[in-house]
Amino acid sequence: MTQGLLALTTTAATIGFLHTVLGPDHYLPFVAMARAGGWSRVRTLAITALCGVGHIAGSLLLGGVGIAAGIAVSQMTAFEAVRGDVAAWALIGVGAAYAIWGVRRALRNRPHTHLHHHGDGTLHAHTHSHHRDHAHVHGSSEAKNMTPWVLFVVFVLGPCEPLIPLLMVPAAHHSLLGVAWVATVFGVVTVVTMVGVVLAGTLGVERLPLGRIERYSHAMAGATLCLCGVGMVAFGL
Repeated sequence: MTQGLLALTTTAATIGFLHTVLGPDHYLPFVAMARAGGWSRVRTLAITALCGVGHIAGSLLLGGVGIAAGIAVSQMTAFEAVRGDVAAWALIGVGAAYAIWGVRRALRNRPHTHLHHHGDGTLHAHTHSHHRDHAHVHGSSEAKNMTPWVLFVVFVLGPCEPLIPLLMVPAAHHSLLGVAWVATVFGVVTVVTMVGVVLAGTLGVERLPLGRIERYSHAMAGATLCLCGVGMVAFGL
């Protein structure tokens, strides 16, 4: 490995790590959705990894096309910015819709009390929720089936802005092996970091006693998605 490629490898690994850690949209949606949907740790990490691979693959495909067509880095970066805006607004829209659905579901699931009279004159109160009793399983199933694919599509749309310039450096020296190596390093570090941060976040959230607000977990997850999208638009996260 040449000194230039070694330096590029270190740069790719460092940028992949920082790009992921500094972008809350890379991990908060998975932590929030895992809590709301009752995902197992294995399912959560598998979905995270799949979305991470899709996230990298979308930019790799674009970068490959750019390299083959000889498109300038500035043009590729501008297109990536447009893709980033599309992904951000998609995340905002999905998050807002999911939050509204979660609020409606929580309100229907509000506990209420019934008074029961017995023949011997005794009276007792019984608190329960019709929605929880009759629709909890179905609601959870819908969330589990829908949200992973929604997140995957959003992540495929979302660009890895730092990856394109990194790929262009070895490409400028006509080194396809260098391009493949840099892409692999960046991708592996990004996905591993995503999985690690999501695992840590999930373990932390599992310890939070939500109590009465547990029924708002879907609404809070939707709000988290929405805020991540707002952060992408407003701050370029």
